[in-house]
Amino acid sequence: MSGLLLRLAGPLQSWGERSAFTPVRETAPFPTRSALVGMFAAAEGIARGDIAGLTKYEQVRLTVRIDRPGTLLEDYHTVGGGFPKERTAATSGGSNKDAAVITRRQYLTDAVFVVAVTAPDDLTAQLAAALRRPCWAPYLGRRSCPPDEPFLLRRYVDDPENELLTGVPLTAPEPRDAAGQTVAVQFLRERARPQSSPGAAADVIEINDMPVSFAPHGRAHSGRRLYRTVEPVSRALAGPQKSLLTRLVDYAHAEEQA
Repeated sequence: MSGLLLRLAGPLQSWGERSAFTPVRETAPFPTRSALVGMFAAAEGIARGDIAGLTKYEQVRLTVRIDRPGTLLEDYHTVGGGFPKERTAATSGGSNKDAAVITRRQYLTDAVFVVAVTAPDDLTAQLAAALRRPCWAPYLGRRSCPPDEPFLLRRYVDDPENELLTGVPLTAPEPRDAAGQTVAVQFLRERARPQSSPGAAADVIEINDMPVSFAPHGRAHSGRRLYRTVEPVSRALAGPQKSLLTRLVDYAHAEEQA
């Protein structure tokens, strides 16, 4: 097993937990497995209706480091207002609504997540190659939310989960207590850490974001369990935030120079 590292950052992100369209399109406070698997499948050119093509991603384990949780933003939308009936939004019965459809969509602003993607070596190589030259461009939950660079931090890491604790530069406010050697950072894991590990005590979260099908008229998901922990990360990874972009670029390029 090995893995790769992704940094999910941008002005806006939106990680929907529900397949159905509702008046308020909510966002989860962290990247969902469904969205990340969808990103991998899109990068590899796997069609939405290809259910069999999704099975290989069951081998993937995801660990999320929450560098900056962001701020919730709700955007107001209208669709189909001011048009003749035949040009307004369609109904399930085959007609048209003859009125504007009002929806609200939620986003996370200025959020930053670093994701360790652990998988068998051959799958790691496939995913890294696809994400470097994707068939369909990655986005942060919605097509209107492109990721910042650097996006693919490392294409191959022996232990990507440990790299989140020891190697990847941390996007965080300047620490107030300069005496401490560590910074408390929140993690979301799909597998509980050993009890002897620092920050091993976890809150358990149940979330319905395991993709079964991305078919446009047959989307389906199942549940999974997440372990939310707060763990100490070396203060050196936070460094001066004014040099963060330089350190991130250097970190990403170090793999090519090795």
